Amino acid sequence: MTFQRPIARRLAAAVICGMTLLIIWYNQVFSALSQTSRPALDTHSHGGTSHSTTAPDNISPADLSSARAPFIAWPLRRLCTEQVESNSLVPGLVFLCDNNSGGPGNIRNYILTCVRYAIEAGATGLQIPRIRARSTSDKANLFKEYQPFGYMFSEAHFRDAMTEACPHISLFPSDGELGAIPGVAAKAAREKLPPERMVRRITPKEFGGTRGGCDPRDPNKHTDRFGLAFREWARSLAADLGLQPTSWENPMLVRLSWGVLWDWPVIRDGPELASTFGGLLRIREDIIELAEKVARAMKELAVSVAESRSDSLFLGVHLRTEEDALSQWPTYENQSKGYLHEAEKQGFKGGVAYLASGSEKETQRFGEDARTYLDLAVKSKYDLVHGQGLEELKSLSWDQQALVDFVVLLKSDYFVGVSPSSFSINVALKRHLQKDGLYTRPWKVGASDKRSWLVGQYLSYWDDWIFMFDGMWP
Repeated sequence: MTFQRPIARRLAAAVICGMTLLIIWYNQVFSALSQTSRPALDTHSHGGTSHSTTAPDNISPADLSSARAPFIAWPLRRLCTEQVESNSLVPGLVFLCDNNSGGPGNIRNYILTCVRYAIEAGATGLQIPRIRARSTSDKANLFKEYQPFGYMFSEAHFRDAMTEACPHISLFPSDGELGAIPGVAAKAAREKLPPERMVRRITPKEFGGTRGGCDPRDPNKHTDRFGLAFREWARSLAADLGLQPTSWENPMLVRLSWGVLWDWPVIRDGPELASTFGGLLRIREDIIELAEKVARAMKELAVSVAESRSDSLFLGVHLRTEEDALSQWPTYENQSKGYLHEAEKQGFKGGVAYLASGSEKETQRFGEDARTYLDLAVKSKYDLVHGQGLEELKSLSWDQQALVDFVVLLKSDYFVGVSPSSFSINVALKRHLQKDGLYTRPWKVGASDKRSWLVGQYLSYWDDWIFMFDGMWP
């Protein structure tokens, strides 16, 4: 008994020492693995634009819901680096992402989806996208003349972000002149064709595999196979037609078919890319500045009525009942009743609301209903700026003015919109990024995230356009 105690003490000490060493070893390994899988944060100014290039490890994620949110480049750079390392690049493959139309939600998502396909295909060139403008006299006519990228977005920001994340992709002017792309003019002369006739139009869902009984409106089920299938198709096409392989001396120009804007299941690339990829498209500076004036005026109005309330918050509302709205979408009655019910539920009775609508008549109608039902004061962008600001607002096109609404609605304290409007969905998904930034989990369709709520029917994945939530880049 007397000699067993020292042995017991030594055994206990040995166990404690071993456990200590094990804990130290585990912490070192875990730290190394964390640094390998998630590089340290590096935020710097690049070409006048703020960019976060690598993932944070010990800080809270950035608020990406703002129109001025920094572009976090590392998720896109990781994707592009994977393409380079897998030898998937095709010299001379150039994508033209200009077959877009509609409002800001549609155009924004078409461009982003096209760029994503271009990366997967192994493109080494991209023409800065042009934007298809709608008719000024017929809002339902979406296919009028082309406008440059700067019609809606900052080209300098797009160039900086793409160059930083995907330096292997050369960028060409958005003037629509294909002859500026290396090799195009010489190839056009050899083949005696105008450059536009050289463009190959493709439908991405036709590449990758059989889709079986899928509805044609579904997101693409074969995005993982698209790149391999596309490159094999390009090689076979060249062989069948007796053409030289694609190169900068023999470039291939590709334009996606119209209507592919909801193709890519965005969460397939992980929440980091899904939450940051949309940052490639920053609304142009003068529109943001004008929207900020509107938002400040709205906030001042909210403060002025706060004496009778416990807060100085303002509600953001998107009323989608303009002349180009589809007949099967929720009616004015559906939208207005839903919005006012939600406004009352959220405590906005006797408060103020900002209304985004492209119809003066419907704006007035909703304002009267809101005043009668909730004593809610409703203002539009036209009520909140004066003098030069009002002149600037009136000089913008219908869709450019919608961008002003977009920015103001992002700044509202609570937002109500309508599904299946791509504009409303885009606002809601962008606002959804406020708390968790690039680690944000997907929006739960048909529910409120305590920042936004959408009127809509959520029964049919296709007829109720729920597929848009799977294919929308915030």
